[in-house]
Amino acid sequence: MPPTPARTRIGAGFILLLSALTAIGPLTFDTYLAAFPEIAVDLSASSALVQLTLTASLAGLALGQLLIGSLSDTYGRRRPLLGSLAVYVLASTAIVFAGSVGMLTALRFVQGFSAAAGMVLSMAIIQDKYTGIQVSKVLARLMLVVGVAPILAPTIGAQLLRFGSWRSIFGFLAATGVVLLVLAAVFLRESLPVERRRLGGTSAALGTYRDLLTNRPFLGLALLSAFYMSALFTYVASSTFVFQAGFGLDVQQFGFVFAGGAAAITIASQVCGALVGRFQPTQILTFAVWSGLGLSTALFVVALAGGGLVPVGVLLILTLATAGLVMPSAPAIALATNGHRAGSAAALLGALQFGVGALIAPITGLLGGDPAVAMAGVMFTMIALSAILLAAVSRTWRRQPVAPLAPPTSVPAITAEIPVSAL
Repeated sequence: MPPTPARTRIGAGFILLLSALTAIGPLTFDTYLAAFPEIAVDLSASSALVQLTLTASLAGLALGQLLIGSLSDTYGRRRPLLGSLAVYVLASTAIVFAGSVGMLTALRFVQGFSAAAGMVLSMAIIQDKYTGIQVSKVLARLMLVVGVAPILAPTIGAQLLRFGSWRSIFGFLAATGVVLLVLAAVFLRESLPVERRRLGGTSAALGTYRDLLTNRPFLGLALLSAFYMSALFTYVASSTFVFQAGFGLDVQQFGFVFAGGAAAITIASQVCGALVGRFQPTQILTFAVWSGLGLSTALFVVALAGGGLVPVGVLLILTLATAGLVMPSAPAIALATNGHRAGSAAALLGALQFGVGALIAPITGLLGGDPAVAMAGVMFTMIALSAILLAAVSRTWRRQPVAPLAPPTSVPAITAEIPVSAL
């Protein structure tokens, strides 16, 4: 089969649509955070039960990526995407009328499951349509959404609460789903030709996941990115306690600091896109991980020494910036040789990221003590694990150099987007 020709032009409208599909995840998880106390009162539920609705949506997202990504390798990208968006609209609408926390929890699982489609299939569509350095350039543009959406989502939710109840937030999400469904139906064409689709049904899908999980270079880089993402989950989950409870910032001041972290990730991701073509993703990843290890070590030491707001804040933002280099590079390398199973590979990567991140993020709350020390310690540990995995997988690059920027002989290279936050 002849190779798929590379696209010579990256359409802004197409990238904007993929970005919007990617943003549905952060919007789904972060928009309603400010409404937790109101939900607890309205549904006569404890705070723990309300928090369980977030856990349910995370579980739905992880499972949704695994199933929908795999299905897309067999049935194409368009049908699973449109079907999932329709389910998302129905689930979001049903939540508006939820009368109990149990119903809300079940519907949040469905909502998270269906939201996975926009996130995982946008990755697979990039694989289908782009090759070479265009892959990393498209990913860098998507990272603009990845960095900004988790920051904007709680703000949107807070503004909606000013004019309505918590139910208005899910009305907004339902309306967003309708807009995305219409845009995808009108403008998004099938990107996976029939001749490139996987045959064999469920047994083939399970076999694909088994092959990916036993592929040491892929699994090593997937876990590397998952641990690095866990450092970001840790920051998102604990930052309010660190800066408001620990350093005494008010809500607006904390917002500026939090926005600084998002800006650092976003700017670094754009720098990564500019560096592609001058440096290999392996070089960028190596520099980013070892820099992150040094910065997170300094952050942990300063926090242990009782450092003030400025040194802790500066080191934290610099550490977060390295994630903007890691996030485009690690998936590009990990998935470069899996173009024939792009949906499944991207799904497994995303499921690992959310699964590991959701497990790690609450650890800071369990550790107790100084919140800055707990946050810095967990972030350092996660980045150190990423560095160990980098040292292991880099041996395979020396034995068999990875060149995801080169045009492939049969299928184009793939990269993946990683959602910054689900908390």
